[in-house]
Amino acid sequence: MTVILREPVIPITEIEQSAFCRSDDSLEAKPLAEEFAANIRWQHLPKEYMGLKPDALHDRIYAAKKTLGERLVILGHHYQREEIIRFADFRGDSLILAQNAANQENAEFIVFCGVHFMAESADILTRDDQVVMMPNIRAGCSMADMADLPDVQHCWNELIDGFGLLDPAMRADPDEPAPPGEAYLVPVTYMNSSADLKGFVGEHGGIVCTSTNAPGVMKWALERAGVGGKVLFFPDQHLGRNTALRMGYKESDTAVWNPMFESDWDGLRDATFVLWHGYCSVHQRFTTEQIDALREAEPQALIVVHPECEREVVDAADHVGSTEGIRKFCQDAPAGSVIGVGTEVHLVRRLDSEHIDKDIRCLDPGVCPCSTMYMIHPSYLADLLENIIKGELPNRIEVPEQIAHDAVLALDRMLDIDA
Repeated sequence: MTVILREPVIPITEIEQSAFCRSDDSLEAKPLAEEFAANIRWQHLPKEYMGLKPDALHDRIYAAKKTLGERLVILGHHYQREEIIRFADFRGDSLILAQNAANQENAEFIVFCGVHFMAESADILTRDDQVVMMPNIRAGCSMADMADLPDVQHCWNELIDGFGLLDPAMRADPDEPAPPGEAYLVPVTYMNSSADLKGFVGEHGGIVCTSTNAPGVMKWALERAGVGGKVLFFPDQHLGRNTALRMGYKESDTAVWNPMFESDWDGLRDATFVLWHGYCSVHQRFTTEQIDALREAEPQALIVVHPECEREVVDAADHVGSTEGIRKFCQDAPAGSVIGVGTEVHLVRRLDSEHIDKDIRCLDPGVCPCSTMYMIHPSYLADLLENIIKGELPNRIEVPEQIAHDAVLALDRMLDIDA
């Protein structure tokens, strides 16, 4: 086996995660010139937008939306700031938003207020005559950045060669379960990954998952891996581990592949699930100590967390769910409930304001929004919309045709399971 060691590199988006942590408990947008003080990788913007206050930006965005009418659809992910989400025609998780965009027959311009992999998914699912754009092209995702195609290809080849596994693409129909006596390596990528990784998965007979359908997807993958086969899951190790444990597997049935260090080949040999060493910078902040502190202060408090949290946090919670699952849990909880939520603070604040009969709090006492979602400032949205009116199409997201084709294979396999 070839061992390639690289100097550990922390994705820049991970370094930036603490850039917008606040001590004043406020998440209100400031003029962009003030937010530049956070010293992160901002996209260039004309000077006229730099000092505009939220009210002025609101008027310009509203006017641009009115001018563009049905030709424009704005998609807002749940983690966006309030000054952005108020303009969204649709709110939701990345897959739901991409599907909403694809269903808009009159929309020419799809503006995705989220991060890069989400806009890629929208471009994959929308028509060729629809243009997908982002207000700030530098809004990435630290977790998605932790798994790139060359590293995943290297891992794939090492596991195939090291354990004598087969590539599902070699079968006449990769969608069928593995024949008896054959062991395969089946790739599964989380929706929170780049388009080229979704394409890699589709090309090799694999599948995409969301945090909602991960157990069903893993079951599908295991059937196609066969006895003695393995599932390679990326980029979020915590979702992969929590899903495996939820399905009744043991911790020893999982092993982590870290491209920065030499792997534990004994652990990999025994594992059914090989998990990429990735994680969400936001959900990594939640701890069992935070849960204990809330329960001590509020003994009847309910705890709901996202499955991207660490195993110990998931085990300590009353409920685990995707973003949509968390929203439904808060909605269905009895009036008067105190609910501690382990997910991004903008969504938690929004849930608290929408359910005035409940006390909904973020488990993390620090006010730390997702730094890359926070890069979608109203100044960037105003600039983009006014450029569209001028006939310009900046920050366009275009996924190469072959990658999109292969990614659709992986997405369709997932949607077939959901159906």
